[in-house]
Amino acid sequence: MLLNQLLSADVPIAAPKDSIDYINSLFLASQLEQIPIVADDIYLGLLDIKELQSHQDAPEEMNPQFYEHFRPAININAHPFEALRILHLYELSILPVLSDNNEYSGSLTKDNLLKYLVENISIDINGGIIVLEMEPRNYSLSQIARICENEQVLILGAQVKTNVATDKLEVTLKTNSTDLSAVVQALERFEYTVLDTYGDQKIENDIVDRYKLLMNYINM
Repeated sequence: MLLNQLLSADVPIAAPKDSIDYINSLFLASQLEQIPIVADDIYLGLLDIKELQSHQDAPEEMNPQFYEHFRPAININAHPFEALRILHLYELSILPVLSDNNEYSGSLTKDNLLKYLVENISIDINGGIIVLEMEPRNYSLSQIARICENEQVLILGAQVKTNVATDKLEVTLKTNSTDLSAVVQALERFEYTVLDTYGDQKIENDIVDRYKLLMNYINM
């Protein structure tokens, strides 16, 4: 999916010549923590409300020092997962998106990206979850998928992270089945370590409920 399909129409922009009072009104109306500063379609920086509040004696007009030092952004052809990484890295509520000509195309919001993530890891589809642990050299998603498919279980989504304490990979598999006993036995026959399984419908519903609560919290 191209990022231009995820751009939010609810993110305002400010110009360097805008007054502080006007920019404060944008923050108040949008309930965002950052607002892009744009002039002639060129992205100049990201103004954080905390930066603005730290200048109690701020002038009536915008000072470039408030935003020019902070310019997080992403190219419009990048993957949404990379956008999520940058949002998390800088603890942002929005992320400006730039065209190939470095012109401002719009901004992504945290809630839009979270919705995309949930849809693409199939969290809202009924099924169980398996968590595996393995050495990085032993990781092969194609082999894991074949083992699951031989037990009539399909992998709908996969996430991989490194456990910094052990340097091993933890692979979380979202499947289309809540009955995981046969596939767990098959994975163990192939010497995969199964850390956890979540196949009960109640647990699955709880995961979806937690996501809905998170989204409600974000939209407050």
